[in-house]
Order: sequence, then C-alpha cells, then structure tokens
Amino acid sequence: MFLYSKSSWNIENFHSTVVYFCLVYIFSSGVSGVDTDRVSVSVMEGDSVTLNTGVKTNQQDDIKWYFSGFLVAHISGDQSKNCTDVQCNEGTERFRDRLKLDHQTGSLTITNTRTTDSGDYKLQIFSSSDSETIFNVTFYNEIKSVKEGESVTLDPGVIKRPNDVRTWHFNDILLAEITGDQSEICTDELCDEIFRDRLKLDHQTGSLTITNTRTTDSGDYELRIIISSSSFSFKRIKSFSFTVTGLSPGKIAGICAAVVVLLMAVTVSVFCCHRHRSHTAVSQNISITYS
Repeated sequence: MFLYSKSSWNIENFHSTVVYFCLVYIFSSGVSGVDTDRVSVSVMEGDSVTLNTGVKTNQQDDIKWYFSGFLVAHISGDQSKNCTDVQCNEGTERFRDRLKLDHQTGSLTITNTRTTDSGDYKLQIFSSSDSETIFNVTFYNEIKSVKEGESVTLDPGVIKRPNDVRTWHFNDILLAEITGDQSEICTDELCDEIFRDRLKLDHQTGSLTITNTRTTDSGDYELRIIISSSSFSFKRIKSFSFTVTGLSPGKIAGICAAVVVLLMAVTVSVFCCHRHRSHTAVSQNISITYS
C-alpha cells in the first residue's frame, strides 16, 4: 500500500497540469518546433489554382490541408484516412467537388474558384522532416476597363489603421507607400519613368488613383498591408486588375476639335494666298493696260 502526502500529491498534480497545457499548446500551434513558411497567391475568380507542396510523397508521409481551421484534404500511409472536402469534415460541402488532390505530390488544386475561397490554406507535412506552409490566397472578381486618358481609382475598401504599412505595386514595381501619416509616391526610378505625375494617393482610405491612363498601364496591381500591434502582426494582400482600351470620348472630341481647327486654319491660309495672288494678277493687268 502506497501512501502519498498532501504535498507530494500537489506536486504530481502540478506536473500533470503543466504537461497537459504543453500538449494543448503544441497541438494548437501546428507542427511542433517547425518554422512556418508563408506564400501569397492572387488568382482571378473562376480560374484554377494549384498549391504545390514541393515534395513527392511516400507511404510514410502524412499530408494535411486546412482551410479556416477545417481539414479539407488528407493523404496518409493508411489509405482509409485519405479524404478531400466533405469526406474530411463531416459533411461540410464548402467546395462541392472543387478540390483535387495529387496523390503523388500532395499538391492541392482548387477549381472553379470564387472570391469566398480567399483565405489561408495551411499545409502540414509529417515525415522524416516535418514542415508547415501557409498559403494566403486571394481571388479577385473585377477587371476594370477604362478608356485611354480617363482616370481609374483602386479602392481597397479596408479601414486604415494608424500603425499600418501599405505599399502599392505594379508588376513588382513599388508605386507608393503609406506608413502612419507619412507617404511617398514613385520613389522608384522605373515608376517615375512610367507614371510621372499621374499617381494620386488618398491618405484617408489608402486608395490609389491613376490619371491620364495609357494602354501600358494595363495589368495587375497589388496592395500589401502589414497590420501590426504589440501582440501580433500579419500581412494582407488585395489584388486589382484593369485594362486601358482605345481613347476616351473626351480625348476623341479633343482630337476632332484640334483637327477641325487645323483644317479651318489651312482653309483660311489657302483662301488668303489665293486672294493675294488674284489681287496681284489684277494689279499687274492694270499696269500693263496703262503702259
């Protein structure tokens, strides 16, 4: 028969409590002791996107995909545990047959994408070397079309916080940056060459306006927002796309007006020259008659 003193029982109880909370922390934090890689992806709504694992699976690997905390795909050495979407999460049909899992690599493909599919997709690989990757995927649904010469405003629709850092990019060219109350536009030489004096930044909303647009302005624009506080920091990415086509009605009207004015000027010049020549000829005839 073993006897435990009250103090020894308290110590054992304390140790058990510590172990319990450590286990809770480990499992809630994802893959224990492994740094998390982050990847950002922007895709047009309706397109398919494949999130690559970068590995080839073997029978010992255990690969899990999560979206918004829910398991959406699983590959395991135990094939009875393999699943996608509704099979993984007790009937929640969020993706409705729109997920495809590559059983050779563990890569996940989302088809017929929607803007509601935007968010963090977490990949966990349990093998001889564990790893974790979070894919931040944004699906955008609007491609604006503007006439050449018109202005276009890219509005993020996100409330600006005092400590946010916001940067606008076009084809990896830095266009503008807002840090607190400070802002800079086109400090990059290539940006100044392409958009000289044509960018306007709204300090209250963070929106970017491009004036006097050109066909070369067409393409994908990206707003990167770093939100931080004393306890956390994370990055959001919003994507925009627009095309510049032809000339705006205003530009066309201006060109037509210039052409009309030019034609009138030419007509007046021709008329004046013709009149001057006629007057000269008459004067010469009169001189000949009197002589």
